[in-house]
Amino acid sequence: MSWLVFVFVVLLVIDMVRNGRPKNFPPGPWPLPFVGNVFTGVDFITMDKLAEQYGPVFSLRRGSDRIVFISGYKMVKEALVNQLDSFADRPILPLFHVVFKGLGIGLSNGYLWKMQRKFANTHLRYFGEGKRALETYIQLESTFLCEAFKEEQGRPFNPHYTLKNAVGNIICSVVFGHRFDYSDETFQNVLRLDNDAIQLAGTARAQLYDILPGLLKHLPGPHQTIHSNYKQIMAFLQAEITRHQDDWNPDDPRDYIDTYLAEMEKRQEDPTAGFNTETLKVCTLDLIEAGTESAATTLRWALVYMMNYPEIQQKVHVEIDTVVGQSRQPNMADRPNMPYTDAVLHEIQRMGNIIPLNGLRMAAKDTMLGGYFIPKGTSLMPNLTSVLFDKNEWETPDTFNPGHFLDANGKLVRRDAFLPFSAGKRACLGEGLARMELFLFFATLMQKFHFSTLDGVSLSTEGIIGATRTPHPFQIYAEAR
Repeated sequence: MSWLVFVFVVLLVIDMVRNGRPKNFPPGPWPLPFVGNVFTGVDFITMDKLAEQYGPVFSLRRGSDRIVFISGYKMVKEALVNQLDSFADRPILPLFHVVFKGLGIGLSNGYLWKMQRKFANTHLRYFGEGKRALETYIQLESTFLCEAFKEEQGRPFNPHYTLKNAVGNIICSVVFGHRFDYSDETFQNVLRLDNDAIQLAGTARAQLYDILPGLLKHLPGPHQTIHSNYKQIMAFLQAEITRHQDDWNPDDPRDYIDTYLAEMEKRQEDPTAGFNTETLKVCTLDLIEAGTESAATTLRWALVYMMNYPEIQQKVHVEIDTVVGQSRQPNMADRPNMPYTDAVLHEIQRMGNIIPLNGLRMAAKDTMLGGYFIPKGTSLMPNLTSVLFDKNEWETPDTFNPGHFLDANGKLVRRDAFLPFSAGKRACLGEGLARMELFLFFATLMQKFHFSTLDGVSLSTEGIIGATRTPHPFQIYAEAR
């Protein structure tokens, strides 16, 4: 027993010396020996409470790693915009490193990240805004979506995976060169696997893997489901890439994969840029996942808020009927003439709060933030919820109010604290595409249908918190207008 006590005391002293709080480091709750603040919640509600107690810059310890959390528009802007070079890197997260391996666009760093992001950005512009192809894709997919809703013939239904398939088809058209029918079981299964992985990844149990990966990889738990799901998704992506390789014509690029294969040929003398089949697979996963989840979830929130606020839904109907009518589809040229619809969509994004906590950043160098010292290599988590609901930036932050984005004359107002796509060098790569998708899908659905829910049912706006914040399952009536 004496030896056990001695060993414990020695380990405790080592932990205190190794993991002691650096001088002038952000404050935070006292950590437990060895495991740190592992029992502190990882959700944005807990982060908001801790920010009230410790200020807009505070810290938690996960195992031996310290994470700095930042809250409020001013502090988030300071870190991500004013000091954009200081926090542009990503830390290694064992839970995701098993899948992404430091490759791709979202979780890579350095030269490889810059080259992959630049290539994807150029490709999206070439196949998108430059050729105006994306608007055509979205309008066509909106037609398919409306037809699918009409096929329900007034019966109540859950629109979750129909919406997700529709939105996913846009990025699939860009990446794969084709869409998937809503009855395609293979793609539907991929959407379900991804949805489950994203929800589980935001749970405390799954994030324990980041603290004890060597142990937990041998034990059951949500991390095993996440890794299994991504393994199946990767197999689906590999099959698409293989099909492209089999009939690839470098003189006639059809999509992102074709142009990437051409870039692989050009970059053979520059292996550090990462243009190879393995990176292509991870980049494809990045684009498909990012181009599907957030926009599809936003549209689900749109239906929730329109059914909860029928008077606002009616005003949107009136504006669409006035500006567009019923004889043609809405297009992007209509957007400047539809400020109320646009404001409603902005407020849906704000209140929907799809990504409550932004992806982890990492200090690329020693820096100061909010008067505190942040050593190089320290992880940093921006709390986007605290920006979208900042009491100093929004007149009625906790109320669904499209007036937040309208001036006295009913014109659309741009708000600096509207950051659903984050900010800085790691801001959402597909923001332009997402904005186009949200407007065209939303305007088309509102043009064609009046939405209501089951009698006596009140739709919750609390949301399910995973890696993203999603509505609770609900059913709708889509009544043709």
